[in-house]
Amino acid sequence: MRIVRFATKGGAKYGVVREGRVHEVQGDICGKYTVAKSGAPLGRLRLLPPCEPTKIVGVGLNYRDHAEEMHFPIPEEPVLFLKPLTAILPPEGKIVYPPSCQRLDYEAELAIVIKRKARYVPPAKALRYVLGYTCFNDVTARDLQKKDGRSTRAKSFDTFAPFGPWIETALNLDDAPVRARLNGIIMQDSNISNFIFDVPTLVSFVSEVMTLEPGDLIATGTPSGIGPMQPGDVIEIEVGGIGTLRNRVVKA
Repeated sequence: MRIVRFATKGGAKYGVVREGRVHEVQGDICGKYTVAKSGAPLGRLRLLPPCEPTKIVGVGLNYRDHAEEMHFPIPEEPVLFLKPLTAILPPEGKIVYPPSCQRLDYEAELAIVIKRKARYVPPAKALRYVLGYTCFNDVTARDLQKKDGRSTRAKSFDTFAPFGPWIETALNLDDAPVRARLNGIIMQDSNISNFIFDVPTLVSFVSEVMTLEPGDLIATGTPSGIGPMQPGDVIEIEVGGIGTLRNRVVKA
């Protein structure tokens, strides 16, 4: 099932996509809800970020090839960081190239969407706490990351957390391609089968550090092939079984 969040005159609404039409949801998308029988064409709606997280938890170095690309040792446990909610950007939103940045990179990722409050969840039960999955671009000011020796500033600018276009509730966690296309050219091409830490492990590990709330995101890391974007570029993040997140880069 695909869950979208879209704009209306009365405010944001949730919906379920069925055969190219969006059927409005009444109730709690992470709990009990009903779905309207009639629906509107998906192409006529302005999609919003498909959930409202209380936090975005990033995972660094979760692909072996990316760790090697960055000349970092393979981590013994997940490496975590946070992105602020002010960085959230909807599908088709514009990524702003900061004046203080000299190299702005894309990072194609699968993001986990949490369904219910999770704290000290064992890996064997972790998927019970997952609503679904979405595409995520962990936009990074690479030169500032190297300058600071950490990721906080480099990953926290406004518009640096595009995700969407929807939440897919069913995904093959053994085989899902992850790709980035820059102006139509494939720059990253991997698969979540190459994760160092799988989805249940990540949900469990993060829940031991902090309480996860409904709608929270865990961005699961990026594969090799990261590279720079320029104003005017169009970056697409595709995850097999979900769809494609598309954004354009603009000058500040």
